[in-house]
Amino acid sequence: MNKSYITIFSSIQWLLFIFANTVVVPISIATVFELSPETVSMMMRSSLVFTGLACILQGWVGHRFPLMEGHSGLLWGVMLNLGLSASSLGMDLTEIGGGIASGVILACLVTLILVVFNGIPLLQAIFTPMVMSVYLFLLTFQLIFIFFKGMLKFTEEGTIDIAISLFSVAVIILVSILKIKGSKLISNFSILIGLAVGWIFYEFLFADEAITASPSGAADFSLFPLGAPNLEWGIIAVAFFAVMLNLSNTFASINAAKQVIHKETSNKNFRQSIFITTIVTIVGTGFGLVSYTPFTSSIGFLQSTRIFERKPFMIGGGLLTIIGLIPLFGSFLSTMPITVGNAVLFVAYLQLFGTAYSSLNGKTFNSNTIFRVAFPILIGVSLMNVSPEIFANLPVFAQPFITNGLIMGMLISIVLERTVKWSNYED
Repeated sequence: MNKSYITIFSSIQWLLFIFANTVVVPISIATVFELSPETVSMMMRSSLVFTGLACILQGWVGHRFPLMEGHSGLLWGVMLNLGLSASSLGMDLTEIGGGIASGVILACLVTLILVVFNGIPLLQAIFTPMVMSVYLFLLTFQLIFIFFKGMLKFTEEGTIDIAISLFSVAVIILVSILKIKGSKLISNFSILIGLAVGWIFYEFLFADEAITASPSGAADFSLFPLGAPNLEWGIIAVAFFAVMLNLSNTFASINAAKQVIHKETSNKNFRQSIFITTIVTIVGTGFGLVSYTPFTSSIGFLQSTRIFERKPFMIGGGLLTIIGLIPLFGSFLSTMPITVGNAVLFVAYLQLFGTAYSSLNGKTFNSNTIFRVAFPILIGVSLMNVSPEIFANLPVFAQPFITNGLIMGMLISIVLERTVKWSNYED
């Protein structure tokens, strides 16, 4: 195929991948914080614009890898948890939102200080290779759980919609066959083909379930729609810690990309990437958006497509920005069946498990050192699979941490790496 056509289709594939990973986040936050439709429209459009610009900047002057820059899953979970806990905390939603804004901005200012005074080695000392391996495994499980549930359709009675759910399974099988058995060209575009075919057949087979495109309503552009910054120190502490821990995404993403693309990077790239993420996060916070981070899950997408050039990635980011500026385009893409999108992403993120496994670099474990990796991972996965409600009797400010398996797994790993000299227990 002509190289220009490959670039065009690759750019569209990146656009759909970034859009599918972005669209749900601002809507879910706006729903929990009970915002008006006009504010929801503003947050959605702002999210698309800033996400597209962040991708362009990262590919151009940041880490310079084709790694999606998007809303942090870690911060997304923390914000949803805090919003849903407003009544038990005895606060209204604007107090919660304002505290989150204060904590995020404070953490961003600390991060900028670290960047300016070259504090990156300090962060790298905390987020060691083993901690990053634990992070990659936990992220894989978290994403697979999310997309597995998302590809299934449930009835109003809470039972599974067999027809649509089986259709999602068929999409998974199609994309997997295209990836494994297809020619190099077909394999590289298996994600795009799966989305297109799945979307078309969904509209044909399930016309009653299809989403109808409608023009976006007027957007209410107001700063800090979740609440103006305040001094709710408990909320500030939770948000601050989550943002600082979120820096691990940058190290995990860049280090994983280096292995996949076989391209070296420098401390300067880390600093520039963190600087861009921090600035976009500060600006996005003013529009009620979840903090930004390089998506480690992009590695699974890259391994599926085997297209490592930055140009299609940056064009995809530019197209997303245009969509955010032109409501009609965003309205059309919002009709993408969520079950189809999740089914395709499920296949894309299967590759992330391989990245996590490879990050161990062939390291072997004995009956003692296995605790180094198994304990944080299995505790984290266990917490992912229990209802947060069972922790309702714990202090309300501890709940966002305890109920987040990714956070707890990483914290346990960091503590183990800092307190145990594992070389003493190796054979």
